[in-house]
Amino acid sequence: MPRIALYQPDIPHNTGAILRFAACMGVDVDIIEPAGFDLSDRGLKRAGMDYVERAALRRHISFESFEIFRAEQGSRLVLLSTKAAIPYTDFAFRPDDMLLFGRESAGVPPSVHERAEARLIVPMRPGLRSINLAMTVAMVTGEALRQTSGLPGGPAVEEDTHGTA
Repeated sequence: MPRIALYQPDIPHNTGAILRFAACMGVDVDIIEPAGFDLSDRGLKRAGMDYVERAALRRHISFESFEIFRAEQGSRLVLLSTKAAIPYTDFAFRPDDMLLFGRESAGVPPSVHERAEARLIVPMRPGLRSINLAMTVAMVTGEALRQTSGLPGGPAVEEDTHGTA
C-alpha cells in the first residue's frame, strides 16, 4: 500500500489532520525530521483528535535515514510539488509508492527534488500558489489508494434493487 511521507512539516494542525486521515485510511506515515514543532504538540493532538495514537507513524531523524529505510522497502519516491508538470490524475500509482510532501513553507530542497523518481502536481487555477497540505495529501493519497485497490473496505457499491442508487 502507498505510504505518506512528510518532509520536515511546519504546521502541527496539518500534521494532525494528516495523521487522522492516515489512521482512517490505514496508510502508514513517515515524518522526516526535524519538524517545525514538537511532535507532542497540543495542536497536533487537537487536530488529530484520538486518531493520532491509531496512526502508524515512523519518524526519521534525517532525509538520509529516510532514504535508507525507503531503499530497504523497495519503494518508489513520488514527490508532490508545485514545480512539477505531471498532474497526479495522469499518473499510474503503484502499491510500493512513497508519496512525499514537502514543508508548507518551503517544499523540499533541490537535493531532495532530484532524488524523486516521479514529480507530480495538483492542478489548480492559474495565479494561486498552493492548496493546503492536508487537503493535498488527502486528494493524492485517495487517488493512489483508488488505483491500487487500497481503499478500506474495497468496492462498496451495491446494486440497489429499488432503482434509487
